[in-house]
Amino acid sequence: MGERSAPSGGPRRAAVAAFIGTTIEWYDFYVYATAAALLFGDLFFPDTKDPLVGVMASFATYAVGFFARPLGGIIFGHFGDRVGRKSALVVTLLMMGAATFLVGLLPTYDSIGMLAPVLLVVLRIVQGLAVGGEWGGAALMAVEHAPEKKKTFYGSFAQLGNSAGALLATGAFSLMNGLGDGALHTWGWRVPFLASAALVLVGLFIRLRVEESPVFERVLADAPAALPIKEALRTSWRTVLLGIGALPVAIGGYYITTTFLLAYATGPGVGVAEQVVLDALSFAAFVELVATLVISWLGDRVGARRVVIAGLVAVALLAAPQFTVMGTKNTLLIFGMLGLMRLAMSATYGPMATLLAGMFRPDIRYTGMSLAYQVAGAVFGGLSPLAATALVQAYGGGPAPAIALLIGMCLLSIGCLAAVRPARRAAENPLPSAV
Repeated sequence: MGERSAPSGGPRRAAVAAFIGTTIEWYDFYVYATAAALLFGDLFFPDTKDPLVGVMASFATYAVGFFARPLGGIIFGHFGDRVGRKSALVVTLLMMGAATFLVGLLPTYDSIGMLAPVLLVVLRIVQGLAVGGEWGGAALMAVEHAPEKKKTFYGSFAQLGNSAGALLATGAFSLMNGLGDGALHTWGWRVPFLASAALVLVGLFIRLRVEESPVFERVLADAPAALPIKEALRTSWRTVLLGIGALPVAIGGYYITTTFLLAYATGPGVGVAEQVVLDALSFAAFVELVATLVISWLGDRVGARRVVIAGLVAVALLAAPQFTVMGTKNTLLIFGMLGLMRLAMSATYGPMATLLAGMFRPDIRYTGMSLAYQVAGAVFGGLSPLAATALVQAYGGGPAPAIALLIGMCLLSIGCLAAVRPARRAAENPLPSAV
C-alpha cells in the first residue's frame, strides 16, 4: 500500500506546529532548570549549610523529571503508535502547561516546610511524563509530513523548540532579574511559570489544526503493533541502545553547557554576575535558533550523521575554553564563547530528529525513538548537571572534571553514531537516506 501524500500546506503546517509545541514544552522545562540553578536551593532547600549542597539538592529534584521521561515516552509512544501522533501531543501539551503553572503557585519552604519540596517533586514528575511523550510525536509529525529530500530540514523545526524555549526561559528570568530590589528572588521567579498558561492556549489552538501524519494513517490501515514497546525491544533492541549512546551530548552535554555552567559561573568560586550569564545564555540560544535550520538544511545534502559527528568534534574542542573564559569575567569573551559552543551544539541536536526516525520502522517509530531519546535524557540529561557539580566539588572546585565529562560524552556519541544503520528495507522505513 503506497503512502498517501500530505495535503497542500501539510508539511509547513506540521513543521510550524512542531516548532510551537516543542517551544512551549521546552520553555516550561527550562524555566524549571533555570530556577533550579539560581533559586530553588534557597527557596525549597534552605536548611543545607553549604550553598553548593543546596544547589545539588535542587538539581536532584530537577533530575526527577528526567527519570519520569522514559515512562512518558513508553506511555505516549504506545498511544501515538496505536491511536495517533496528534492525539498524544494534545495530552502532553496540556499536562506540561498545568504542571508548570502550578509550580508558579507553590508555597516555599518558609511557608509550608517539607511539603514544599515534596509538591515540587510531584509537579516535576508530571513535567517529565509530558516531555517524555512530546518530543517523539512532535518530531514525527514534522518528519513524516515532510517532502522526501527535505526531511532533516523539516524535522529540525521540532528541534528548534529547544533553543526557542531556552531563549524564552532565560530571557524571562533575565527580565525579572533586571527589575532589581531582589524581585527575582521574592516574587519575580513565579512570573515565568505562570506565563506558561497563555503559551499553552496558543499551542493548543495551533496543534488542533494539524492533520494526522500520513505515515501513521498507512500504519493504521495495515494494523499497528499490539504492544509497540514489546515489538521495539524484540526487533530493534540494538538500535535502541545505539540511539541512547548517540545522544549524551545532544541531551546531557547541553545541560552541562547551560544549567551547570550557569550555577558554576555565578557561584562563589568564579563570581560572574547573574545578569551577564543569563544574557549570554539568551544570546547563545538565539545563535542556536538561527543556526539549527541552516545546519539541518546542510544535513539533507551531506547526511545527518556526518553533520552530527562534526558538531561533536567541535564541542570537544570547545569544552575547556567555555569554562576558562568565565574566569576572565570579560562580557564580550563570555558572549562569544557561549555563542560558539551553542553553534556546535546545534549540529549535534538539529538533525537528530530525522536521524532517529530513520532508525525505526513506522509502526514502532514513536515508541522506539521516544524510548532511546528519553532514556538518554534520564541518564545523561538528568544526571549530567548533578554529576558535574559533585565532581567539581570533590576535586577542589575547578572545572576540569566537568570538561573531562563533556569530552567523554563526545567520544561515546561518535562511537555509537559510527555503528548506526537505518532500518533494512526501504518498504519498512521511508527515511533511510537520513542516516
